[in-house]
Amino acid sequence: MSLPAFSGQAELFSTAALSGTLFPEDDRYRLLGKLIYPPVARARSNWEKCYCADNGRTAVEPVLLLGVSLLQELDGMPDRLAVEMLRYHAGWNFALNRQMGDPLFHPTTRVNFRQRLNEHELSPLGFTTILKALEQAGLISRQSRQRLDSTQMFGRVARMSRLDCVRETLRLALQELEGATEPAVRPPFWNVLWERYVESQPDYRASSETLKRKLAEAGNDAWGLLQWLGGEAPSQCQAKPQAQLLARVFEEQFQLVAGAAAPLDNEKAVLAPLSLEREVVSPPAAPAAVAAVAPVQEVLAQPAQMERSAGCAPEPAVPAQGPATAAELRPKGKEQLDSARVQNPHEPEATYAAKGTGEQKKEHVGYKVQVAETVCEAALAPGEPTRNFIVGIVTHAAYEHDETGAQTMEQEQAQMGLDQPPVQYVDAAYVSAQKLAQARAEGREIIGPALPSRQVAGRFTAADFQIQVEERKATCPAGKINTQCSRLVEESTGKVSYRFEFSTQCHDCALRHQCLGQDQRHRTLVVGEHHTLLQARRQEQRTAAFQQRLKHRNAIEGTQSELVRAHGLRHARYRGLAKVKLQNYFIGAACNVKRWIRLEAWKLRQAALGSAAPVPAAMAG
Repeated sequence: MSLPAFSGQAELFSTAALSGTLFPEDDRYRLLGKLIYPPVARARSNWEKCYCADNGRTAVEPVLLLGVSLLQELDGMPDRLAVEMLRYHAGWNFALNRQMGDPLFHPTTRVNFRQRLNEHELSPLGFTTILKALEQAGLISRQSRQRLDSTQMFGRVARMSRLDCVRETLRLALQELEGATEPAVRPPFWNVLWERYVESQPDYRASSETLKRKLAEAGNDAWGLLQWLGGEAPSQCQAKPQAQLLARVFEEQFQLVAGAAAPLDNEKAVLAPLSLEREVVSPPAAPAAVAAVAPVQEVLAQPAQMERSAGCAPEPAVPAQGPATAAELRPKGKEQLDSARVQNPHEPEATYAAKGTGEQKKEHVGYKVQVAETVCEAALAPGEPTRNFIVGIVTHAAYEHDETGAQTMEQEQAQMGLDQPPVQYVDAAYVSAQKLAQARAEGREIIGPALPSRQVAGRFTAADFQIQVEERKATCPAGKINTQCSRLVEESTGKVSYRFEFSTQCHDCALRHQCLGQDQRHRTLVVGEHHTLLQARRQEQRTAAFQQRLKHRNAIEGTQSELVRAHGLRHARYRGLAKVKLQNYFIGAACNVKRWIRLEAWKLRQAALGSAAPVPAAMAG
């Protein structure tokens, strides 16, 4: 598509020409047209690479589409209703410099527009455009105090059990391969798998033991199908998305245990103790080693090595007659499952996360969103709207730690032209000894409580000791000083820690029963190289002055509530991390637009009240 000719000039008898009677000075749509439309129009050049210069039909104006995106988020409209608003709503047309009755576009144009932004890595463009406009208006600066926190976001999927996930992945892979292969080239056991996973569903009223057997059966069938994909399948099948996903799910859910299987009957699958009886088919014997020519088979490299070490060859999903394998395919134990695994094959990027314990535990499948907001410490007048604006909104995998999200936030803010905040207000999830040391080296402050040291019932913890790592000195609660200090460096990570030992100091100590375990002869402490900073923070956070400063963090909870309740941040509307990121960028931009409009409207009303104030009699005389 090619871009149309663009004009920012309204016609004489347009909605804009009648704005004096339709929209007062503090009307939100007049302020949208005054404050938001000009910077959006100036950013038009950024979209040029999304369109062809002289090829295809004329595209819908991207300035209009971005403006509609912001109005959608402000008013909570879906694509189809947004087009209807352009047909009937004078305020929308005025804010977007359109006339009532101008040609409309199909609602799917909005879908294509979002796809263009993702394909050309321009998803932050709307958010950064509003940020630059706020900076030019003097409402934010390149370097400002910020508060940072995260919130959970549910993916647009249903939670699945392990059995559901494996079976559904198999179903999707079979349906994809059906359209890519002729019946003559399909494996002999194709009809069995098709009937089992496409035309049937498991009975969830069955016992847990039966469901476990079905999980093992599904893993065995996936193993056989992946072997066929890596061997006799047409080459184009190996790179199919659902085939790749099946390989990933198989690797995440199952393992081959060498030397664990017993001789099997021909009617049984590789998982003899756990598999169900099924129809006897005789596909060709599996190759002695798994072929490594296809990306699908990369996940089978480790099982293949395991089997080679066991001196056996892998078996097909429904094995032919022959000697039994010496390796057994088993579902992984719960402790072996990774939080990054696929929870639902319809949305592989939505991952699992849990927060809290016991009754306070919160679990979800989806994403995590980091929100950074400026901190204005000036006192507000009665009724004055907030002067704080969102300067960063980062969407990442749900299982990733908040510190990882904070690092991504720093990188994205740097790309947007913002400097690191001199002061950052956070909660305990963002505070660590390493972060405190890094902030100190960079001349910044991180204001947030540190997590307490690990508690052991009835025993002193590291917080009860006075430790000066730089001096290699530690003082216990009894006032005794360590006898030895060792510097430890992990070869794999380079992490440095220090071990303090008290040895003979503990032999006749009166507090020995409060410090040592039952079989422990003397006390040892292992702390990080920046433990002194962490210890100082734990002491500082008990003071009233620190608690007063930390109150600046509390407002981020209200901002998250606003994003969730007013803009739908809690639930993803699309599938895929890229699309969800774009959704959240539009949400952050719309929230900033709303706050800016409210602030400007308040200023106009205050100015009107000031000009209308009566003149004092003394001055009038």
